Amino acid sequence: MLLVRGSAAGTTLTGTVYERGEDAPSFKGAPDEDAPYVWVCDEFYEVESGGLVQQVDGEDVRVAFESPMPRGFDTRDQAVAAAREHVRTQFARIGVDPDDVTVSVERDHPR
Repeated sequence: MLLVRGSAAGTTLTGTVYERGEDAPSFKGAPDEDAPYVWVCDEFYEVESGGLVQQVDGEDVRVAFESPMPRGFDTRDQAVAAAREHVRTQFARIGVDPDDVTVSVERDHPR
């Protein structure tokens, strides 16, 4: 499995790409279990009240979380590209410039 981690404004978001042969999570909304690569990560957005307070660039930002939306892909490159875009999009949803997000991809367990 690959961990795709985005960092910016003093906070980090990490999602997982399950690779061919690994058991991706199975729950309502999960992609077809035959997909060789599956991306799973939280989705969130800024709210005026309620939510969870997060420190973003030294400021309190209230965020609400949506259910993770797993997505299946045919190739590793497709999954990683979608993961990178997803992480940048989540930061944009809380007011962080996507160009300021540093994204890294690392293997969770060496093969």
